[in-house]
Amino acid sequence: MLMITTQNVEGYRIRKYGPLVASEVVMGTNIFRDFFAKVRDVVGGRSGAFQDALTDAREMVLREMEEQATAAGCNAVIGIDLDYGEISGGDKTMLMVAAQGTAVFIEPM
Repeated sequence: MLMITTQNVEGYRIRKYGPLVASEVVMGTNIFRDFFAKVRDVVGGRSGAFQDALTDAREMVLREMEEQATAAGCNAVIGIDLDYGEISGGDKTMLMVAAQGTAVFIEPM
């Protein structure tokens, strides 16, 4: 299934507009991941653990949107908007990924 951030697909026309598809994933992190991420913030560098968690969350929301689009008889999702956030409280950090787009059925021109 084609999943894109643009509103149009070059060389294709939209034959049918389907529903808005959306998904949200909130993932908890653990104390060790949080600790090492804070160390990286101080000394610099990339936090592989947080990057992996964000990648997993993004893949989950896109997979859920694909399932919704397929169930609606569509073969693409256009206009995808991905949002990332962090929810912190006490000693716990939650990573959030939310996405939405429009399910469509496209065909070559």
